[in-house]
Amino acid sequence: NNETGVWQDIPKIAAICREKGVLFVSDATQALGKVPISVTDIDVLIASGHKLYAPKGIGFVYLRRRNPRVMLPPFVTGGGQERGLRGGTTNVPLIVGLGKAVEIAVQQQEAEAHRQAVLIEIIERELQKAYPKAKINGANANRLPNTLNICFEGQKSAEMFKQLRQIALSGGSACSSKNQKPSHVLTAMGLSEEDAKASIRISVGRYTTVLEIETAIKAILEALVNP
Repeated sequence: NNETGVWQDIPKIAAICREKGVLFVSDATQALGKVPISVTDIDVLIASGHKLYAPKGIGFVYLRRRNPRVMLPPFVTGGGQERGLRGGTTNVPLIVGLGKAVEIAVQQQEAEAHRQAVLIEIIERELQKAYPKAKINGANANRLPNTLNICFEGQKSAEMFKQLRQIALSGGSACSSKNQKPSHVLTAMGLSEEDAKASIRISVGRYTTVLEIETAIKAILEALVNP
């Protein structure tokens, strides 16, 4: 999940889809390059490259060829490019950039997963130590090594963000950052609207340093009201 980093039970979801006779589409953007990915149980897999340092504006679609063979209508009509799915001149530099980014990410995946998990553990430990009412959303589930979603009970993330302009954080999905409603992901997990609005998502990446983590922790603690 892009907000909490929780790993979904892909085989179980796939079994439900097969039982109901519907295609299973998985958005793997958040997982690509961070954890191993398998398409064994997936009919359609999509991913965007910007999460693993590919150029922005490039992604890919995987379509199962048999059992079942997946056929889709054109995304963009026009020419016969991209096997008839997307008309228009192919953007070779972006495609090459995506391929290279995936290659690098796979080579560094295991080492980076460990390094980033350590950084997340530091953030989690220090924030909970300083603010005992903080709760980790998805704490008992397997999570991506680089993602932390934490609820500061009694706080308002929107107010905290006003003091955290030097740090890139999110109160929900980056795709709906202008939506002031509580995260539908967190409320579906059982959080109250107040707790959902008190939650922030913290992610680290390949270039995140320990010094940056320490700076972020200090800034977040300073933004908390009466911790």
